[in-house]
Amino acid sequence: MLPILRDIRDVAEKHLCTGCGVCAYMAPDAIEMTDDPARGLRPRVTPGADTRQALAACPGAGLEHGPDPEGTLAELRLGWGPILELWEGYAADPKIRWLASSGGAATALALFAIEKRGMAGVLHIGARPDEPYRNRTLLSTTRSELLEATGSRYAPASPCDGLGRIEEAEAPCVLIGKPCDVAGAAKAAALRPALAEKLGLTIGLFCAGVPSTEGTLEMMRRMGFEDPSRVERVRYRGKGWPGHAEVEGEGRVERLTYAQSWGEILQRHRQWRCYVCADHTGEFADIAVGDPWYREIPEGEAGRSLILVRTERGRAFLQAALEAGVLEAERVPADRLPAAQANLLHTRGAVFGRSLICRLLGVPAPVYRGLSTFGVWLKHLTWKQRAQSLYGTLKRVLVSKKLYRRERLRG
Repeated sequence: MLPILRDIRDVAEKHLCTGCGVCAYMAPDAIEMTDDPARGLRPRVTPGADTRQALAACPGAGLEHGPDPEGTLAELRLGWGPILELWEGYAADPKIRWLASSGGAATALALFAIEKRGMAGVLHIGARPDEPYRNRTLLSTTRSELLEATGSRYAPASPCDGLGRIEEAEAPCVLIGKPCDVAGAAKAAALRPALAEKLGLTIGLFCAGVPSTEGTLEMMRRMGFEDPSRVERVRYRGKGWPGHAEVEGEGRVERLTYAQSWGEILQRHRQWRCYVCADHTGEFADIAVGDPWYREIPEGEAGRSLILVRTERGRAFLQAALEAGVLEAERVPADRLPAAQANLLHTRGAVFGRSLICRLLGVPAPVYRGLSTFGVWLKHLTWKQRAQSLYGTLKRVLVSKKLYRRERLRG
C-alpha cells in the first residue's frame, strides 16, 4: 500500500518538502518557514493545526499539467513541458547583463513590468542583511532594489511565503522563483481568486536543485571564512558569465569559480526532493529563463539567457519587452534547449527510476500527471543510466539518506 500524505507535516517529514513556502502563505497562523541548516527551509507547524488546504497547494506532493496551450512545440513537450517559443538573448542594459547570473533576462523583464507595464512590484528573494549566506523574501518596487538582488542564490529560499504581499498589492505583481516556487504559486492561485487576480506574470528560473545552508557554509570555509558572523556579503554568480562565487568579510574578498563552488561543493548538499523533481525548467511559469550551456563560454563574456515562452500571457509580455528594447533576443530552433540543458533532461528521466524504487520500498514520491518521466527514461537514458537511477536510489533509501525514516520537524 502506497504511503498517504495527510497534511503538510507528512510532506515535510517524509522528505517531499521543496521549501517553497506556499504552505505558510495558505495557513499563516499555523505555519512558518524555518531553516534546518543540513536540509533546507521547512515548515514549523502548530500542533493540531488543519493544514489540508495548504496541502492542496503544495508542489512537493505532486504536480499536474492541464491542457497544453495551442501551438505548443511538439518536439519539446516530452522532456520540457509546454513551450510556445524559444529565444536566446540578454538584457539591453549592460549593467543588468553584467551583474546577472547569465544574460539578465529575468531582471530586465521584471524591471520592464514595474517601470512600463504598471505592475506594483516583484516578489523574489535576496540575501539577508544580517546573515548574507541566508535568503529572505522581498517585494521590490524600484530598479535599485531589483539590481541589489541580481544573481543566483544557491541556498534555501521560500518566496511563496510572501504571496500575501502580492494579494494585498494595489496592482498585479511579478513572481520570480524556482520551478517549485512558481508551481506552488500556480496551485495556490487556483484556490485563491484574489491571488490569481494579482499574479500578473510568473518568471521561472531553471534549477538543478537547492543546496542546504550547510552547502554555503562549506563554500565559505573553503574560502577561509570559518566564522559566518564575520561574513558581510555572499554572491554565487554574476559579474560575467557564469561568474565567480564571491565572499566578502574580514577586510578581504575571496572567490571560487563556478566549477569549484557549484560543481565541487554546493550540489552535494541538495535536498532529496530535488532528486525526484520532474520540473527543472519552470513548466508552470509564463516565461522561464536559464543558461544556454550548449557551447564553450569565452573568458569575460557578459552573458546570455535562454528564454522559454510557456503561455500566451508570457508571449504577449515578451513581445512587448522586445518592442520596447529592454531585451536583445532572437528566436532559436527547438534543439537548442536539449543541447543547452542535457543534464536536466537526463535528470527528468532518472526521476522515473528513483520514484519507482521509492514506491517499491514504501517511501513516498511525488505524484506527476502530464509531466512525462517514463517516456524520457526510455528514450533519453542509456541502460547504464537507468540502472544507476534504480541502484543509486536503493542505496539512498536504505543507507546514505535513510529515507524510510521520518524527518522530524520543529513545532
